[in-house]
Amino acid sequence: MENTQEEGIGEIQIANEVVAAIASISASEIEGVETLTGNLKNELVGRFGSKKNAKGVRVTVDDNEAEVDIEITMKYGYSIPETSARVQDRIAQSINEMTGLTVSRVNVSIAGVALPKD
Repeated sequence: MENTQEEGIGEIQIANEVVAAIASISASEIEGVETLTGNLKNELVGRFGSKKNAKGVRVTVDDNEAEVDIEITMKYGYSIPETSARVQDRIAQSINEMTGLTVSRVNVSIAGVALPKD
């Protein structure tokens, strides 16, 4: 499904996969996030703009409002509530700035905690 916006002399279409990629990149930039489900952080650059859905991210767009579900693995020692709140804020801000969509919800699921590598 694509989001269509009427702007100026034509329309702009934004695929849900693009919104999912924005969410994935935004989440991976937050300190305390180890990986996205499926080790997406390393795969994402090559997939940006592709037709495949980002692993660990689901986006629903309806009437210029986006809802995002994302699954992450946390680094050990970080506050899950604080890190999750930063993930939510960053995703909502990035999607809004880059697409103009309003983000109604960002649901963060913690899939695991990565232990320190010694």
